[in-house]
This record gives sequence, C-alpha cells and structure tokens, in this order.
Amino acid sequence: MKKFFIVLVSLVVLSSCQKKEEVSANIKKDTTEVCTTKEKKFEMYEMSEMASLMEQMYAHNQQLRLRIKKGDTVGTFPKFFNKIYTAKMTSPSDNDAFFKENAKKFIGAQQIIYTDTKNLKENFNKGVDACIACHKSKCGGPIPRIKKLYIK
Repeated sequence: MKKFFIVLVSLVVLSSCQKKEEVSANIKKDTTEVCTTKEKKFEMYEMSEMASLMEQMYAHNQQLRLRIKKGDTVGTFPKFFNKIYTAKMTSPSDNDAFFKENAKKFIGAQQIIYTDTKNLKENFNKGVDACIACHKSKCGGPIPRIKKLYIK
C-alpha cells in the first residue's frame, strides 16, 4: 500500500512538472512574438502656449501663496498673466466665449490680490476659485492640483 501511494504521488508530481514547463515555454513564445511585433515610435509631447502659460501662472501663485503665508509683500501684478487672452490653446475651439469670460474674471481676481492688500488671503483664495470655476467646465484634470493653492 505504501509503494502504491509513493508511486501515485510521484506520478502526480512528475506530470505537474511537465505541464509547468510546457506552459512557461508557451508564455516565452507568446511574449517574444508580442515584443517583436509591436513597435511604437516615441513622440515628444509639446505643451501648447496656453498650457505653458498656465504652468507659469501656477508656479507664480505657489510663490505668491508662500509670501502671503509669511506676511511678506506681494509686489505688483505680473503682466505675463495678460497673455491668457492671446496664448494659443491645444484645441483652438476651446477659446470660446465661456473661456474669454472666465479669463477676464480670473485676471480681475488676480489684480485684486495686488490692489487690496488688507484681505490677501481671501482675495488669493478667490483667485484660486476663479481657476477652478473655469476648469470645471473646460479641463478638469488640474483641479486637484489647483486646490492645493488654497490658503487655509
């Protein structure tokens, strides 16, 4: 009886080992075929003029946020923000009446930060609100990042 059990276990072990080798051989064959048949060309992503401008505005507002939190002076309104009206977008159709109106609101909210220095925190957060209001309708991707600008 013991010999029968040992022979049975040996057969099961041997048969399972052979199947694994066959499966691994098939996997190697399949992955080799996939690797050789799919060849993608690398394409460099180029930001649109508007995307680049928004990155600059975000970086500026990060620095401005830190100055406000420290109690430093805010300086003067950065003129490059006005490029929002003329910068080329990834999709020209996005430069519609809705965007133009929200761009005007955004610039107004940003200018108030530099003119009403008594309410810096509130005015800065209103500027962040202006960003989010437009991005809710146009391009929602950066909203979580923009929300990090809020001064609490």
